[in-house]
Amino acid sequence: MSTPIAIIGTGMAGLSAGQALVEAGLEVRFFEKSRGSGGRMASKRSDVGSLDLGAQYFTARDRRFADAVQQWRDRGWVAPWKPSLYQWSAGGLSPSADEQVRWVGTPRMSAVSRALLGALPVEFSCRITEVFRGDQYWHLQDAEGRSHGPFSHVIIATPAPQAANLLAAAPKLASVAAGVTMEPTWSVALGFEQPLDTPLEGCFVQDSPLDWIARTGSKPGRESRPDSWVLHASNDWTRHNLDLPKEQVIEALHGTFAELIGCVVPSPSFALAHRWLYARPGGPHQWGALADGDRGLYACGDWCSSGRVEGAWLSGQEAARRLVSYLQ
Repeated sequence: MSTPIAIIGTGMAGLSAGQALVEAGLEVRFFEKSRGSGGRMASKRSDVGSLDLGAQYFTARDRRFADAVQQWRDRGWVAPWKPSLYQWSAGGLSPSADEQVRWVGTPRMSAVSRALLGALPVEFSCRITEVFRGDQYWHLQDAEGRSHGPFSHVIIATPAPQAANLLAAAPKLASVAAGVTMEPTWSVALGFEQPLDTPLEGCFVQDSPLDWIARTGSKPGRESRPDSWVLHASNDWTRHNLDLPKEQVIEALHGTFAELIGCVVPSPSFALAHRWLYARPGGPHQWGALADGDRGLYACGDWCSSGRVEGAWLSGQEAARRLVSYLQ
């Protein structure tokens, strides 16, 4: 029996790498600090149905990713989302003409990660704090002091600041990851008993505490009642209000939403807030993935590429390709 490969993180990058390695005939084992897979593509169950609090949709520009997305569509994991799209700038709303195809998981964003993970071995609620090498193999230590291993290789598929800490055994890679800036985002969900009187289903927002607005019920497979909305604060507003209590975040962003939506907005019957400390990289990079083949240590994530869902998937594929190539 072969020694498995450890993959830390079950977001899109980690799952992409794992899928590619399994297709190459290798054994993998996942570790995830959260209770479910998906990372920023995770969905949250709530009193108003499932909510996509992180990634709202994704696009497919690279041919390889477009082919993968088409396979996901054929399997019923994703569907195109064609919202009534607007933009808000200079104090006013206007339609946003856009031919771009936007994809969402069905019936929730996390459907993609759950399908990709399938029956592969994973330990949820297991936060890895250290990656260390013995005489021959890699071992992991979690926050509870437990040791996991042995592993022939390790792929770290976490946000850059977390990856930098776990890459201590490869200082050059750790230095690269430590130099990546990740932007935070406050996400707020609001539910209303009566549908808001607006045709708007998605909106890009400029020069405002908000950055994005989406009507959950407009996405394929979602429940339409009650009328639920997801608001993303801008990175700049989030940085300045990073430690604001959730109740105050909800109040501030609800107020901004009410001012720009163009219709009467009552008090919500449901509200929650979630803070993404590492929502997106501060800028694109061209590494694809980080690799130390001699040590058997790799890192991948959207921060190694374009910063999008597509970038995360491509980065995972690249990490797997480099690992497999080193073995050949």
